[in-house]
Amino acid sequence: MDREEFKNKRQIRKQKIGLQIGDFVDKSISKRIKDKDLLAPILPDDPKSHTWYRVPIENGMAGDGSEYHIYVKIADPAKLCIFFSGGGVAWNEYTAARPVSGGKTLAELPNYYWNNLRPLTQIMNIDIGIMNMRDADNPFRDFSIIDITYATGDFHVGDNDFPYVGEDGEDHILHFHGYKNFKESMKIAKKLFKDPEHLLIAGNSAGAFAVPALTDEILTNVYHNVSDITLLSDSAQLLYSKWKKTATDVWHAPKKICDDISSDNITLSWYRKLYKKYGNSLRYLYASSTRDYLLSAYYNDVTNKVYKTDSDVQSAFYEQLKEMVLELKKLTPDFGMYINEWEIPLITKGGTVHTAVREPYFTKFTQDDVTMARWLYDAVNGNVYDVGMSLLSNEEEKRD
Repeated sequence: MDREEFKNKRQIRKQKIGLQIGDFVDKSISKRIKDKDLLAPILPDDPKSHTWYRVPIENGMAGDGSEYHIYVKIADPAKLCIFFSGGGVAWNEYTAARPVSGGKTLAELPNYYWNNLRPLTQIMNIDIGIMNMRDADNPFRDFSIIDITYATGDFHVGDNDFPYVGEDGEDHILHFHGYKNFKESMKIAKKLFKDPEHLLIAGNSAGAFAVPALTDEILTNVYHNVSDITLLSDSAQLLYSKWKKTATDVWHAPKKICDDISSDNITLSWYRKLYKKYGNSLRYLYASSTRDYLLSAYYNDVTNKVYKTDSDVQSAFYEQLKEMVLELKKLTPDFGMYINEWEIPLITKGGTVHTAVREPYFTKFTQDDVTMARWLYDAVNGNVYDVGMSLLSNEEEKRD
């Protein structure tokens, strides 16, 4: 056996072990949450304040056809956060056939999006980051929140039943129902939170793309009387030349959302259209790390068909980030930025973190001596400023 053959066999064995261990852990955590009755209770008729509840959406659906629910926390009625959750993206048959699993993640095999809301996903949605009510450093503990969960792979804008052949060779359907789930969720929001005075529309990862795509509909059809509005997209950079075709032909997103896509930067396209209508009547915020290890892996895949991050694609991401920030600042110099260079050994693979607003380090890590929590809270209260902008001018010099 030559060295290359030995290396390949060792890699296959490593992947097989990773699949077994990862899937075991994935299923074990979900089972424990369910068996120990740790699931958030279903919203009762007389909900308690400052308590997370689960709200099943009768007409909602996760990507694999299973049930769909959102989470709500009722607190200060004057302060409402509508939060779009992240969880990957699918843009063709190949990516549709590879949803996230614990095994694929540990084995470092391609896995692109969450396709259901198994109990494990509760950990990612509530009681963490901006959602954490037990964290004394979280200034958003008293905000009412509606967490629009995500398991459809379509940036919350899809309305299609997409056929694909799975890795098992069988025919499947990916239910791109993100837009339908959003519409149904907004009915719950309006029922529970009728007239907020302050509105924060935020999202992380895939949910960060949804913020500029769906804000206009929220303000036009649901909360048209609110005048104090802040938007935050945390980590929404993925350049792809076929976004418009994907939104139109794969996701079947609403025509207006598709028509608003005018470049390979889908987030920038949607913010341009949003700013054209609302101007500086809204507060705009964007957050990103300099060399996002996860988004750079997605970019590597759409560009080179390789789902893996490395120093080259991280450097490409960094250059694209500089351009994106410049373009957002051209819309308005008041577009607030939070740029960080946080690394977590083993996880970030030589790059930097992916999202922060709904992570433990939301209130713990600092950039320029400012936590993201403080920066966001200041912005919501009218004090919009930039953090970490120097990283966009000297990051490469520092690494050389």
